[in-house]
Amino acid sequence: MRAFEGQFSDNKPIRRSVDEKRRLLAELEQTLAGMKAHTSPSLRESIKGRIAELRADLGAKR
Repeated sequence: MRAFEGQFSDNKPIRRSVDEKRRLLAELEQTLAGMKAHTSPSLRESIKGRIAELRADLGAKR
């Protein structure tokens, strides 16, 4: 079955507004702060990397 224009299956990046990015950044920071000691290091690094990307993107938009 073929995807219609605008579906998530179009393999396009999701475009987010500045407010959505700020909300996502706050959510990821809370998630990172609430992680237990036994959480995998790769998951921690993945979240830290996403936080850094969002901070850089939001810093560039100011």
